[in-house]
Amino acid sequence: MKAVAVEIDRGNIAAGGVRLTARERASAYLELTKPRITFLIVLTSAAGYFLGARGPVDYLNLLHALVGITLLSSGIATLNQFMERDLDGMMRRTSLRPLPSGKLQPLEALVLGIWLTTGAEAYLAFLVNPLTAAFGLSVIVGYLFLYTPLKTRTTLSTAVGAFPGAMPPLMGWTAARGEVGVEAWVLFAILFLWQFPHFLAIAWMYREDYGRAGIVMLPVIEPEGRVTGQQIIAYTLMLIPVSLLPTVLGISGKIYFCGAVVLGALFLYSSVRAALSKSRQDARRLLLASVLYLPLLFGLMVLNR
Repeated sequence: MKAVAVEIDRGNIAAGGVRLTARERASAYLELTKPRITFLIVLTSAAGYFLGARGPVDYLNLLHALVGITLLSSGIATLNQFMERDLDGMMRRTSLRPLPSGKLQPLEALVLGIWLTTGAEAYLAFLVNPLTAAFGLSVIVGYLFLYTPLKTRTTLSTAVGAFPGAMPPLMGWTAARGEVGVEAWVLFAILFLWQFPHFLAIAWMYREDYGRAGIVMLPVIEPEGRVTGQQIIAYTLMLIPVSLLPTVLGISGKIYFCGAVVLGALFLYSSVRAALSKSRQDARRLLLASVLYLPLLFGLMVLNR
């Protein structure tokens, strides 16, 4: 009985001697998967599926696609935190994450991340289609083996990371159709361009944190914010006409077109305001605007398809 008690006690203590209850450990594992980001990824993937579906929606296939993409996103997030655990420990905003705080051991995150990503790829390949699984593999390679290591080397990491970051609606589309069309690449382009004002707002808000960890974001190497502001406005301006293409291509209607114009104008207002003021408060407003813009845009696109 004593040996069993010792074993149970060990299971409740992570690296660094942090004692956790079973519920706290489960919460720490969930935190590794970044559920809020995963939710947004799944939401845009579902939109891509609905827009790509011909005729009645195959809800069983949709469920398989969303399960696979959820597993994939969760696994990539977990492996990303494993790879960046030392950097996370240097930044105030991430120092309480499960690994730098000592709630979980790095090996636990590594095993979970590998299990989730490999399981996701197998799930997508066998229960959805090989093309969607292939795009999933490109996300793994692009995010973990290109974007993540480049973050401490060059500001181009943001552009590199935007490619795997824009894959969810494309994967949703291929899950529905088993092929890629121009329309799918337009959905990809919308998410690709959206990421720049979104991430630059975050980078501006936490530039001191990023600098402390040696992460080479644009606001870190250009603290006056002139180029950062220019890029925020430029990418938002590019996003607006691209967001109107779904109506031109016939995958959404006129109501969406009008809504996209209004949403784009509001997003541009937030971008210009943040770029001109260069204040943390306006950067936070831009971040909020970006988080609202994307689901509203894709939701309207689906409702008016």
